[in-house]
Amino acid sequence: MAEPILELRDVRTHFPVSQGFLFKRALGTVKAVDGVTLSLGRGEVLGLVGESGCGKSTLARTIMQLLPTTGGAVILEGKNLTTGSAGDVHHIRRDLQMVFQDPYASLNPRMTVFDTLAEPLRVHRVCPATGVPARVAELMQLVGLAPRFMQKYPHEFSGGQRQRIAIARALALEPKIIIADEPVSALDVSIQAQILNLLAQLVRKMNLSLVFIAHDLAVVKHISDRVAVMYLGKIVELGRAADVIERPRHPYTRALVSAIPTPNPDLERTRQRIVLPGDPPSPMNPPSGCAFHPRCPHAREICKSGVPPLFEFEPYREVACVRVEEIANL
Repeated sequence: MAEPILELRDVRTHFPVSQGFLFKRALGTVKAVDGVTLSLGRGEVLGLVGESGCGKSTLARTIMQLLPTTGGAVILEGKNLTTGSAGDVHHIRRDLQMVFQDPYASLNPRMTVFDTLAEPLRVHRVCPATGVPARVAELMQLVGLAPRFMQKYPHEFSGGQRQRIAIARALALEPKIIIADEPVSALDVSIQAQILNLLAQLVRKMNLSLVFIAHDLAVVKHISDRVAVMYLGKIVELGRAADVIERPRHPYTRALVSAIPTPNPDLERTRQRIVLPGDPPSPMNPPSGCAFHPRCPHAREICKSGVPPLFEFEPYREVACVRVEEIANL
């Protein structure tokens, strides 16, 4: 892997749950992110996948320091963001930007495209006032939009065009890292391909590091260098994208990969999908031992006794499963 630009060390984001108005009574704690250790290399695309509610978006917002960490450290180029002041966090916004899932919700409907793209330039004073219009036009061209549309409002654009505006806003400060939280899930399939290709081009052109969050493993394989699979607040498998998707090792990853449709009708008819029983457990009351064991077709008593660590099972492949060697031979 390339030199790390971002490191997560045992990151935890927990939310207390209470009941009552005047006299609150603690009910428990939602462990949305519960001990994540990851690194992101310079110019690398890291795909983050998992079911809804597994903690992907919470982890993204924790990295951005939009949510406070309960424990652990988020380290950007040697600087611990979790212990930094508000001024420190404001300063690192130039290096760390985010693209949200719904482009319409993330854009101010009262601001024109020009105002939307000019705002970060003015806040961080990255160019003189006289140079702002030219920089806005350059950003629009960078994401495939005509500068003549800069005085229009978000509602005058299609969903794909709005997402291009959101990407341009993220690029305005020339960041080193972009976190894209399911940036194509709200778009039509044909538009998804355009946005994915745009992100891939920008990563290469600007030497960006990208954390790409998605449900669709086929999409993640297309754009990612490595893939991290998340379940109930923890990383259960991590490795090169092709390895993880073509040779999944963790039982949960196997179930996700089995759901990927194939364009071959004959293979699709004979494809055996792994259907997991039940729903994911509550992050407020996770099961003992391996959190996946209540739904795992390979679970044994040993799986209930301790939380399996993420260890290097193969070169460039980490798996959190005590039975991974037996399962790999099945």
